[in-house]
Amino acid sequence: MRARWSSRLAFIMAATGAAVGLGNIWKFPYMAGENGGGAFVFLYLIFVALIGVPALIAEIMIGRLGRDTPVKALQKLSAQAKASPKWRYLGWWGGLGLVLVLSFYSVIGGFSIGYLTELGFHGLDHFGSVAAVHLFFDAFLANPFNLLTWHTLFMIFTLSVIAFGVRSGLERASNILMPGLFFILFILMIYSIYVGDPAAAINFLLKPQLCDVTAAAALNALGHAFFTLAIGAGAMLVYGAYLPQQTRIGSSICIIAFLDVLVAIFSGLAIFSIVFAYELPVAGGPGLMFKVLPVAFVHMPSGALFGALFFILLLFAAWTSSISMAEPLVVLVMDRFCLKRKVACALIGLLCWILGVLASLSFNVWKDVRIFGHFSVFDAMADLTTNIILPIGGLCFVLFAGWVLKYTDTEYRLISHHPLGYELWRFLVRFIAPVGILLSFVFNLL
Repeated sequence: MRARWSSRLAFIMAATGAAVGLGNIWKFPYMAGENGGGAFVFLYLIFVALIGVPALIAEIMIGRLGRDTPVKALQKLSAQAKASPKWRYLGWWGGLGLVLVLSFYSVIGGFSIGYLTELGFHGLDHFGSVAAVHLFFDAFLANPFNLLTWHTLFMIFTLSVIAFGVRSGLERASNILMPGLFFILFILMIYSIYVGDPAAAINFLLKPQLCDVTAAAALNALGHAFFTLAIGAGAMLVYGAYLPQQTRIGSSICIIAFLDVLVAIFSGLAIFSIVFAYELPVAGGPGLMFKVLPVAFVHMPSGALFGALFFILLLFAAWTSSISMAEPLVVLVMDRFCLKRKVACALIGLLCWILGVLASLSFNVWKDVRIFGHFSVFDAMADLTTNIILPIGGLCFVLFAGWVLKYTDTEYRLISHHPLGYELWRFLVRFIAPVGILLSFVFNLL
């Protein structure tokens, strides 16, 4: 893999784009709302520092040491460490997770395109009341043609970036989409302060109450801290393989984690300022974005504009994450079958599009189909990846970095004038991160 990021800034923008996604703008606010607000955020920040950052450093470092696809990098490094060659299967395991995540992620990313289209053609005509919003959302999901259209468009957006390669595709898109995302988020923050109730939002999100700290809140915060940084599927490993030799891994990852957390908290403050101002339910659940906030758009000054900006923000976040999922899959296919990039993009796009079609039909035509008598197709894909595939992948990556790779190899890559920082990372990645990921895995499985 000869491709390289043109600079440290390019890597940080791309990796931040991979980490910042629907988890920051869609999942973080509703999880905070359901788990005590400030208590959840406090625990989340601790777990990002103790588990998320060390695990992300581990995956990026494996990529830069291996300088190849996830399969070949793990095969090469395990051979150098005289470890089992079976570690290479971790690369294929992550590839399976990426296929499934990209497939259902494209469906949710398409929701933002659908809502943008609705606001563009009809404004706020269908969002006049809580009942009207719920009826619109139910009708939105019940229309298979529309869901397939938005899913198809989102998949085309994603693969069109990957087809142009690392610098002309990934890097250029990240350099445009990430500043755009931060700019829109800043505008929404300012606007929400003007029309909302920022004091109530700050009190709810940033002032933890001891009585709200529960085992469930802690485990949910632990799981979200791990998943928010896009760890466990090999996407960050590939980004690490493109990393220039002189780039410091530790400090770069700290910047990425900081920006990722910043987007989540700013999104939460913007959303909850509106939620409190218009007396909407704090614990709005997964429907907070699509069934709760649109109610407020109707009553806000320039609500249609605010709503459009919000769903553009959601689209940008989903887009930057989806291209990070597609890239490892494309390089795996290119390497395995000796294909050109554009052909590999078409094959991966077709596979994920077909699986996404199955997921989108579970909201309408196949809504009564249940896997194991309980899960819809969409839920089965989402739960299998987030609760099983990614945690197992993340656990294996930290074990490989902490226990398989030689001390001298990892010390050489990470010491960077801070030996105490290296020892701290090694302790966290060998003992704390595996236990945390295992706890999250067992909790989610149960």
